Amino acid sequence: MNAALDTPAVRKAAFEANKLSKRLHRQLGQAIADYAMIEPGDKVMVCLSGGKDSHALLDLLLSMQQRAPVDFTLVAVNLDQKQPGFPEHVLPEYLRSRGVPFHIEQQDTYAVVKRLVPEGQTMCSLCSRLRRGILYRVAGELGATKIALGHHRDDMVVTLLMNMFFGGRLKGMPPKLVSDDGQHVVIRPLAYVAETDLERWAEHRRFPIIPCTLCGSQSDLQRVQVRAMLREWERRYPGRSDSMLRAMAHVVPSHLMDRNLYPFTSLQPGGVADPGGDRAFDEEPCAPPAADGLLLHPAPARTPRARTEEPS
Repeated sequence: MNAALDTPAVRKAAFEANKLSKRLHRQLGQAIADYAMIEPGDKVMVCLSGGKDSHALLDLLLSMQQRAPVDFTLVAVNLDQKQPGFPEHVLPEYLRSRGVPFHIEQQDTYAVVKRLVPEGQTMCSLCSRLRRGILYRVAGELGATKIALGHHRDDMVVTLLMNMFFGGRLKGMPPKLVSDDGQHVVIRPLAYVAETDLERWAEHRRFPIIPCTLCGSQSDLQRVQVRAMLREWERRYPGRSDSMLRAMAHVVPSHLMDRNLYPFTSLQPGGVADPGGDRAFDEEPCAPPAADGLLLHPAPARTPRARTEEPS
């Protein structure tokens, strides 16, 4: 290494980048393994919007492809929505430089959205439906067996909160599902990855980021506000986003209110002690209150009376 570049700051930056790389690859691999997202012989269509998340997804999957014991292929697909000023040359040039097979689908959904959505109203719902239908069609034409999207941990938690706050539903964004048309499997390999880590990775890897002039210009969206709230909450209480994500994978139907998931109406005492019954609430795992944005010293841990499960 050039002596002029071998400084403590450079060594520290390299160490942090290596640590981040290991964490991202570990989380990606864990999510894929936990939900059997990629199987031998899969052709994975990576939806590349030009944003940091989809860039990172493609980058990490390319790296994983070289080291994974499972043989699979990748194809990057970008939907050129004909937004004014969209740099059409950027993604093809980048993908060629990475040696990635790709397909650019050109559809003027921008004009459709601008025509149908009144000024000042949210464009995301219509834009998302149009994109989804087009991508499903393209996946079929390319013979893709999986459609990979760049949604990350924060997207999943924000979606959960959005559905609770505004939809009255306990519903999130699953890491794997069957598409609306019943023809495709959609996967989200970044399900365990924090958005802040993706921001750092995008800066480190210097991806050619292309901003969205549709949703990116709507600063008053409920999703934007919930995301800001979550970030502030995470700043004050580190680890809360991971805790909410774990909660999505550890559902206790008997302690919710959905009569379709648990037989509340026919519930009768069985004469046998239940460690998961009302005693589960004797020791609620509440966070200590904050003082000036900092956590107070937590109280000494007490032995819980009810059996708990360690998160996977």
